[in-house]
Amino acid sequence: MALSSSGTGSGTGIGTAGPETPESGTAGPDTPAARRPTRGLLPLLLAGNSAMYALYIGVGGMLLALQIEDIDPANKVANFGLVAGVSAIFATVFNPVAGALSDRSGRRNPWILGGGLLALPVMLLLGSVDTILLVTIAWCLGQAVMNIYQAAITSVVPDRVPMDARGKASAAVGLGLPIGSTIGALIGAAFSESYRTGYLVLGAVVAGTAVLFTACAREERMPPKAPLPVKQQIAAFGSALTHHDFRWAFIGRALLVLGYFAVAGFQLYILKDHTELPAGLSAEEAVAVLTPLNAVAMVVSTVLGGWLSDRFDRRKLFVGASAVLAALSLVIPAVSTSWTAMLAFSVVNGLGFGCYMAVDTALVTMVLPKAEDAARDMGVLNVANAGPQIIAPFVASLVVSLSGGGYTALFVVAAVLSVLGALAVRPIRGVR
Repeated sequence: MALSSSGTGSGTGIGTAGPETPESGTAGPDTPAARRPTRGLLPLLLAGNSAMYALYIGVGGMLLALQIEDIDPANKVANFGLVAGVSAIFATVFNPVAGALSDRSGRRNPWILGGGLLALPVMLLLGSVDTILLVTIAWCLGQAVMNIYQAAITSVVPDRVPMDARGKASAAVGLGLPIGSTIGALIGAAFSESYRTGYLVLGAVVAGTAVLFTACAREERMPPKAPLPVKQQIAAFGSALTHHDFRWAFIGRALLVLGYFAVAGFQLYILKDHTELPAGLSAEEAVAVLTPLNAVAMVVSTVLGGWLSDRFDRRKLFVGASAVLAALSLVIPAVSTSWTAMLAFSVVNGLGFGCYMAVDTALVTMVLPKAEDAARDMGVLNVANAGPQIIAPFVASLVVSLSGGGYTALFVVAAVLSVLGALAVRPIRGVR
């Protein structure tokens, strides 16, 4: 994925909610997560998620776009859509598969370490290729190893964090997105003239963080699961979606992520071809300005959103309102091509998307069908992060092409998708 997603992670505590039932899918008082201490784990979760998002943003949001433009400038939009879409298929496949494998092994750390270390040679490969086909293959491998890493680190919170500490854990995981995005954008801008070196730097960041996390975040081995027949494994992946609340959470996340990536994936090209930048400011430099600005707004809304949703025990309200705010932010660059409009968009979008990811991930951990299948089901949910990325580049390319090469229609389509994502949380019954 490019943001896992968005954005992923686990969420905040349950406030004044009653005792957990087997249907809730969250850690009850007798589960291992309820007994494990969290001291020292939260900074490691912050570091682990920040490194992941740094690579996703630095590579997927800048270096890859520059490499594709360098190979074939005339067809950069179509080629970028193709590479991003095909590689996202690998993200979709590897995330739930890796989650199920870590469930079966009873371990998370080996998968975090393996995926993180493999990022470095894969980034070396990506920087060394010079055709669209080979870029596609190399970035597919990159998506595969990073989603192995992501599936395991996403499951750490439901595994090891008790319910009364989920608010803090949500903040730690959520802050990884703005911090990592800023690091990735700054590295991407710094190496825009030498993207091969940029790839290596980002790969090294992930590999080093994986070593740090697994060395310091000791885990209590869970009982391994017996292997299931292939048919049962396939059925198990889809079984979570038969759960009413989980299904609607999945739909809402998918719609918002689709709208987000339809625009975010093309940010560099939007700045080059749509926005009227001030004299002397390059598109790459503009990304390095917008990303930290967006990150600050996201940090504020992530912390406040997680805390307020804990305080008032209202998840759906905050999820819906933040999705609507994200939609409104997309209207700003749709009606104005000025640099000021892009600055305003960056701030408002950060406020909306940061709050959404913090609170929605909290909501999701409360509607997981079964606690013992947390990694698998979080992997299924991550399909809602990675799956729309398969569609988003093609949708964005089509919208831009049909609108005559402009990006205004793309902003409008993305805003509509965000509103639909806000409406999708209304049918959820088990969470306020």
